[in-house]
Amino acid sequence: MHIVLTREAGMNQEQRSWMPEGALVTEVPLTVSSYVALVDVEAELADQISYGQYEALVVTSARAQNYVDIALRALAKDAAVYSVGVATTHALHNQGVTTHVESRSRARDLAPLLEKGPVLLLGAREMRDELYRDLVRRSIEVTRLVCYETRPLQLQSRQVDDLREADIVLIGAPSAWSVARPHIEPGTWVVVPGPTTGDVVRVTHERVIEGWDETLRQRLVRLSR
Repeated sequence: MHIVLTREAGMNQEQRSWMPEGALVTEVPLTVSSYVALVDVEAELADQISYGQYEALVVTSARAQNYVDIALRALAKDAAVYSVGVATTHALHNQGVTTHVESRSRARDLAPLLEKGPVLLLGAREMRDELYRDLVRRSIEVTRLVCYETRPLQLQSRQVDDLREADIVLIGAPSAWSVARPHIEPGTWVVVPGPTTGDVVRVTHERVIEGWDETLRQRLVRLSR
């Protein structure tokens, strides 16, 4: 069984720990992230008219964890913190931040819980806009705070071969799928964290498995039988 991990270099440790014994595991990073300077994010947020009044903070990615302390200072007393995805919740927990509600899949699933604003969204420049549009439609004030930007990488020929020869490929985000898609064979299983990426992959690929956690090892073992 040949499995390809595709998160950025140095970020595949947890996924590697879930791999079945005896599997050939290859890393092919598909994207790289560049981060906005903390002082620049802090200055942008401090300029917002709602600074100190935000009733909710939505952290959409674990990669935004280094900016959470800045965002917390902009919240009103008793404001709620929401997270998108298990990895984000873990990152917040490691920083001592309590998450009131976690969406296991899509940010937009939090929309019914956000009944008043202003709301602060923390994440990537490419963050999906369904939640933002829902809040605006309901006349709830919302601020999107960009912390990082993800760019595609140019693959080497050996990396392309690894993707084409893989039995299973882990794809962590739509941006990664846009790089991998031309090189994935129809019979390859693509494993994604949840519905947000799964919905994108299924547009062009049928074999999709959702769910990144410690149970993945056994699911992959059953898949190979």
